[in-house]
Amino acid sequence: MAFQKDNTFITGRFKSVGFAVKGAIKLITTEHSVMVQSSLGVILTIAGFIIGLNQTEWLFQTLAIGLVLSIEGLNTAIEKVADFIHPDYHERIGFIKDIAAGSVFFAALTAIIIGLIIYVPHFI
Repeated sequence: MAFQKDNTFITGRFKSVGFAVKGAIKLITTEHSVMVQSSLGVILTIAGFIIGLNQTEWLFQTLAIGLVLSIEGLNTAIEKVADFIHPDYHERIGFIKDIAAGSVFFAALTAIIIGLIIYVPHFI
């Protein structure tokens, strides 16, 4: 049975959202780094309610959490494709995977800086 694309606006959008939710669930339930990062996101969200973040702080915190999880998802996809294409170690595949992991590092570093800017003043 061949996959047939749904070109209707409403049902096509619902199917797209369904695939996205399915992918997010797979990411959260199978990737340890995403499990850790999403757990930190939940902890920081709870901390935000306890501390009483203002609207701007919420915006930046939400953006930082979303940025890290999104980039981690792309990194995971790149790694899975690379492993599918070349399951054994290959220097060029390793280079590609390192670059993808580096992008997660930049996002995480940015999120840490944002977190420090938001939370340190509440404790000083």
